[in-house]
Amino acid sequence: YGVKVLRPKRLPAYNQIYSRDIGFVIDDLFIRSHMLAPREHEIEGIENIMDQMDPAKVVETTMQARVEGGDIMPWDGMLFIGYSKKHDFDKYIVSRTNEAGVEFLADLFPNKTVKSFELVKSDIDPLENALHLDCCFQPIGKDQAIIYRGGFKSPEDYHFLKEYFGESNVIDITQEEMYNMNSNIFSINPTTIVSEKKFIRLNTELRERGFVVEEIDFSEAAKMEGLLRCSTLPLHRE
Repeated sequence: YGVKVLRPKRLPAYNQIYSRDIGFVIDDLFIRSHMLAPREHEIEGIENIMDQMDPAKVVETTMQARVEGGDIMPWDGMLFIGYSKKHDFDKYIVSRTNEAGVEFLADLFPNKTVKSFELVKSDIDPLENALHLDCCFQPIGKDQAIIYRGGFKSPEDYHFLKEYFGESNVIDITQEEMYNMNSNIFSINPTTIVSEKKFIRLNTELRERGFVVEEIDFSEAAKMEGLLRCSTLPLHRE
């Protein structure tokens, strides 16, 4: 598909599967995240790539503004953000983006409409945990989306997305499908999606909707609550 793939430098004894979290691109800015202490050195794996960027286009979040790329979705002038309020952020290790992070991005991109969603969290039950926004929701194509209703604390957020995209443009997934990361697929372009080959129902539905689906075996990565979107960090957005 003409995609230039860059690989991070290998770090000793480090899990480097989920590159989306350590940084993300909105418009022409690269935003560097502040990670949990056990993951703070992951950024070193892509420093050689960051060195090629215009320093004026690299923004580092503050220590107070916690945000990870899996919670961030630029979409048609919108900025969808998954987050946790203070009580959950302080309580759960799986809470990765806080209210200060939402405010940081809203201030950084005043031209975008920011819509934030409080996510359901659990450190002990993955069936009751949406680690990031892309674990329960993802826009696809030009006007469609995959959604797991139970990932949102407020039913109003689910209904907002359902109305925003339109009933017929939404693929609802089950709790089991959410657990297996059915919403964590990766779009190469508006018509081509890379998906896990075991997602039989989803892949069939995507093809019926006109998408080209490239299937690969990546299911083991889902056990750490991430999949294809979490494993990719797009650096150039059109």
